Amino acid sequence: MPRLRQVHTADAHPFAQSVYQMLFGDRDPVDHPGTATGTPGNWWTVFAVVPDAFDHTTAGFQFYRSPNRKLTARLRELGQIRAGWNIGSQFVFSQHCKAARAAGVTEAQLAALPSWTVAPDGVFSPLERAVLAYTDEVVLGEGRVQDATWAALTAGLGEVAIIELTYAVCSYRLHATMCRALRLEYDEIGRAHV
Repeated sequence: MPRLRQVHTADAHPFAQSVYQMLFGDRDPVDHPGTATGTPGNWWTVFAVVPDAFDHTTAGFQFYRSPNRKLTARLRELGQIRAGWNIGSQFVFSQHCKAARAAGVTEAQLAALPSWTVAPDGVFSPLERAVLAYTDEVVLGEGRVQDATWAALTAGLGEVAIIELTYAVCSYRLHATMCRALRLEYDEIGRAHV
């Protein structure tokens, strides 16, 4: 159960109402929760308490998926999943495992993500390992990225893709932290087990 109130369809601002319609159809997501992916859907209904925050975060989701991105969806998803794991958000980790499959991340890679540093050779490419190391240093190291990690990352990604990756990783660090703090979706318990 979320720690904050949820906004019913009738009380939501127009943009939230349009998103509710897309995700929940004609159901009021507070009275009749549940998304097509099996989550309660209360991330949306709680964020709708602050329309500007709802609009800003939803625009961020559109940014990640824009065809204008230089960073591939596969690498973005690896970063987002690992950020969710690092924060301990069962919701972010599980949702982005679903999105990662659609982006071509293999089941072997998903299984290896929690302990990727000791994954057998060949599970992750050198660039994927650089993305995971960078994500760990951004999230767990609070942005203290080591020179060797930076060198491995820049060997495979240009500056635009690096900014896009950093933005996605930091955004999902924020989302994972907020989900845990506000007890949204699968993070409704005090301690997530991912």
